[in-house]
Amino acid sequence: MNLPHVGEPAAMVDLTGLTCPGPILGAREILEGLRDGQVLLLLSDCPGTRDDLFAWARQTGNEVIHTEPRERGATGYYVRKGRSGTVAAHVRLDMRGVCCPGPIVEARQLLKGMKPGEVLKLVSDCPGVRDDIAGWAEATHLELVSTAGTGAGAYEFYLRKL
Repeated sequence: MNLPHVGEPAAMVDLTGLTCPGPILGAREILEGLRDGQVLLLLSDCPGTRDDLFAWARQTGNEVIHTEPRERGATGYYVRKGRSGTVAAHVRLDMRGVCCPGPIVEARQLLKGMKPGEVLKLVSDCPGVRDDIAGWAEATHLELVSTAGTGAGAYEFYLRKL
């Protein structure tokens, strides 16, 4: 499965049935064998994995770039070894707690006043925002430079005005 902005995982580990910290320890072991930039797909059904994995990734310089529900209550966590690189944002817009289409409406207003080449960092936890932002960026000729999960269902989107 090739997801937009995620790519094909270089490795997959199914740790459903293990309780924490098992999934984190398993992810660590597999990631040690990957090159920087490669992606691991971790499958886990432990309820504590989400918070533990995001905290661990921040502490270790790795990045959870996507999550998705899987069969039988499991979640797929796409973890990139290392960081994709820090994108410098000229403007930051935090829209956590605002439902769609609010984040896009506000981002569009801010982008109108920005110069070509400048980057907007949009933070949102709206459940449909990931798909909405990707489609909107493509339709309006914005460059979606980077997308990253930040935990608790929130995402950071870096949009460059062309």
